[in-house]
Amino acid sequence: MLGFIISEKPGQADAILQRLAQDLIVQGVRLTGAVQETTRLSANQKKSMALHLLPDGPLIGISQDLGPMATGCSLDPDGLEQAVGLMAAALERQPQILLLNKFGKQEAEGRGVRPLIGEALARDIPVLIGVGREKLPLFQAFAGDMAQELPRDLPALLDWCQQHMTV
Repeated sequence: MLGFIISEKPGQADAILQRLAQDLIVQGVRLTGAVQETTRLSANQKKSMALHLLPDGPLIGISQDLGPMATGCSLDPDGLEQAVGLMAAALERQPQILLLNKFGKQEAEGRGVRPLIGEALARDIPVLIGVGREKLPLFQAFAGDMAQELPRDLPALLDWCQQHMTV
């Protein structure tokens, strides 16, 4: 009950997961999780990242401004942990599926949404997550043979959700 899609480039998984979430919400599916919204006002400006918590918000910033010369990761771990806490609380409402934007560096190190994935699976809530190609070996080490790779195809993802989500 752990499905994943591979993102070959930044934002690829975000776009399809956002469309999937919208379709599931329209169908009346009880879901929780988060999709990432990334904005950049100009080509030379750092991107601003936020998680839109499903199904209907809030929007939580997960990037921090490290200054114009910074080259490191701009992820705000406090913002991410706040979002994870709210998603964990949402598991109490017994969603039918958990959608997560990505398995990244934080998750590879045991933080971020990683504990949330385990909690959802322990409650028999299926999880669908995006995984960047570069993080795939780390995700596979975490998930083992429990995870199923899915195509980045909206009808196929909707079908997988319908087959696996709880009633």
